[in-house]
Amino acid sequence: MGNNRHTLTITVADEAGELSRIVGLFSARGYGIETISVGKTLEPEWSRATIVTSGDERTIEQIVKQCARLARVREVKLITGEPHIEREMALIDVSAKAGSERQEIMNLVAIFRAKVVDISHKKMILEMSGTREKVDTFIEMLKPLEVNDVTRSGSVAITRLSPFERMTKIAESAQA
Repeated sequence: MGNNRHTLTITVADEAGELSRIVGLFSARGYGIETISVGKTLEPEWSRATIVTSGDERTIEQIVKQCARLARVREVKLITGEPHIEREMALIDVSAKAGSERQEIMNLVAIFRAKVVDISHKKMILEMSGTREKVDTFIEMLKPLEVNDVTRSGSVAITRLSPFERMTKIAESAQA
């Protein structure tokens, strides 16, 4: 059982108060939310929340069942055990004086496939997206160069295509 990290995706009506009802299910059981990220789906009346939490599997299963029972929740998926893609984005303000310090930052940006989104004579703002571990590592590598501020998005996640679907998509794109 243990305290594992769990990722859930919840498709919920895009209406006032719906998100707080879902968050209430977590807090009522004393479970914190590590990250929560919400955005519109292809259908404007529905939003998808990606919630990362940690706790024992029995409690997480109860939360999933209770979320699914909420009137304006269309779908709840516990995707932790399924093949899925999970990404996080960070904006990082780092000191970057001209010369070797700036070059070192640019080398890290290239290695991690990050982006420079703003620059001044003394600072840079970098954009980094990837797995939580990759974002953590990038920030750690920048720390000796004076990181001034970090803003992170929280995780977004989607289930992977099945191997059959992937092969079909590859075949279709090869014919195009």
